[in-house]
Amino acid sequence: MIKRSQQGKAQAASGVIVSHFGVAVEVLFQNEERRMVRVKRNSGHVVGDEVRVVGEVLERLPRKTELRRSDARGGIHMVAANLDVLGIVVAPGTPGGFLDRAIVAARAAGLLPFIVFNKCDLPEARAQSTGLSGIYGGILRFFTLSAVTGEGLEPLRDFLHEGHRGAFVGTTGVGKSSLLNALCPDINLKVGELSDQNWTGRHTTTVSSLHALPGGGELVDTPGFRDFGLVDISTTELVAHFPGFEALEQNACRFHNCRHRQEPGCTVRERVDSGEINYDRYQTYLALLTEVEAIEEAAQRRNWKK
Repeated sequence: MIKRSQQGKAQAASGVIVSHFGVAVEVLFQNEERRMVRVKRNSGHVVGDEVRVVGEVLERLPRKTELRRSDARGGIHMVAANLDVLGIVVAPGTPGGFLDRAIVAARAAGLLPFIVFNKCDLPEARAQSTGLSGIYGGILRFFTLSAVTGEGLEPLRDFLHEGHRGAFVGTTGVGKSSLLNALCPDINLKVGELSDQNWTGRHTTTVSSLHALPGGGELVDTPGFRDFGLVDISTTELVAHFPGFEALEQNACRFHNCRHRQEPGCTVRERVDSGEINYDRYQTYLALLTEVEAIEEAAQRRNWKK
């Protein structure tokens, strides 16, 4: 795998990180061989990184895309690198706001987001699936399915087989591991039990891993998490990427930097007043706007103190 020159020096071999175990990564090399390479904890390497390996030295190559999130304590986490699509998995019990945050983060990172509503076989899920499809179905690809029964899986398979490298993100208990098992049965990821009371589940994926799908496409499985805080998202990016504001590209507000609060000539406000934009969706946007503005102000204060 790692070739040596006549002088005995190891030559570089290129590959991609397919699993991350904290202090070591598994690299899939171009010749289809795999090898574990030790890395420092918190080295910054993530699944999907393209690398060059010489002996035990791993060099990360420039990333095409990277997806990051923040947690409730302000910690920043790299989710994956070099993706082109992001599957946002929801199910009964998914916290409000998670979906919109993930969509904005994906779009700002240059990824194509799509929505997977899992567990459609549950009676409690039908009304919620219909409601979310009504909001997002005309904006993003929306797949309603059950990883357990297999209902609705084929359209998602066809989409992924177009050659995408993507990841599923979602809060703990939405069934990401079950979904990946259904799409790629050979990997047999561990599936955790759900609480009957609040539809949450245990964290069952402890490492991130990249899997090739039968028929084409690749998927990264990531540990579950309960929040998807925005990282380095400006107010301008939020306005541009918030789902439901796409029509603004053709019908812009009077001011190019309009934040859609009380500015004169605001197209969003006009559409809210006329009912074209749902009032609750607008309130969700305002809540995210306040959050992003607070992050920007905090960053400015840090820069002033330097």
